[in-house]
Amino acid sequence: MKRLLTALLALLGLLGAPACFAIGPYLSGTALPAGDLPALMAQVEQKLQSDGFKVVGRHLPRGLPQQGSVVVTDAKLLDAVRAAGGPAIVAAAIRVGVKSDGTVSYMNPDYWGRAYLRGQFDAAQPAIRSVRERLAHALGSGAAFGGDVPEAELANYRYMFGMERIDSPRNELNAFGSFDEALRTVRDNLAKGLGQTAPVYEVVMPQAQLAVFGVALNDAESGEGWWVSTIGADHVAALPYEIFIVGGKVYALYGRYRIALSWPALGMGQFMRIVRAPDAIHHTMGRLAGAPAP
Repeated sequence: MKRLLTALLALLGLLGAPACFAIGPYLSGTALPAGDLPALMAQVEQKLQSDGFKVVGRHLPRGLPQQGSVVVTDAKLLDAVRAAGGPAIVAAAIRVGVKSDGTVSYMNPDYWGRAYLRGQFDAAQPAIRSVRERLAHALGSGAAFGGDVPEAELANYRYMFGMERIDSPRNELNAFGSFDEALRTVRDNLAKGLGQTAPVYEVVMPQAQLAVFGVALNDAESGEGWWVSTIGADHVAALPYEIFIVGGKVYALYGRYRIALSWPALGMGQFMRIVRAPDAIHHTMGRLAGAPAP
């Protein structure tokens, strides 16, 4: 009887395993020989282009020496993003981290696809599978790292009760009479460097009235150099942060969602060390969106 009960419990465990499957936000690539960072990033860009990706930006975060990120897009993934609409536009950018010691890492397409495409993830699977396979071919396929989240929780992810999700009303920064006006405002303010920012990349889909911009947050006291180095610069493929437009409205994912999604293994004590970062980022993005001063 005891053996039968043990067997039944084991069977139930196997049956329940898929629902508990957890995945990490980043994948390790094959290391390159250490060298000059811009030269290493150029090598990574060439590898990505050879596998069909389009390079749209290069990011050297201020305050995080010897590490950066390359940002690319993929045509089929962009089609999936366009079909999903709304905040899924943030999935348009594929980020790859590079360090001067030769370390290469990149976003796990399954993790970020589930989080950002949500209900359209299954429909986007062919595109996501293609991206994953070509990233592995171009950069190598190593172990996942950065923590993990049960895959079933990613579509409605939040770090803990009461915190923001991908569709939180708090993400909205400003509203305009048209998509073109919103787009012009963000472009102009990025060009001016408001809030000590700089543009890294942009992906614009005029017919769908969707756009996303990568933003370098360069303020020495509140920018990415401070908070990323505080909680873990190994996650350089989390950068840059983004601001996005849907119709006539401008948004940025609030930090308690966006940072937690990018560093899911951190405990509350570690996040408390950057407790002012979410509001600082929100304020900076609000300036780019042309929002009235609080």
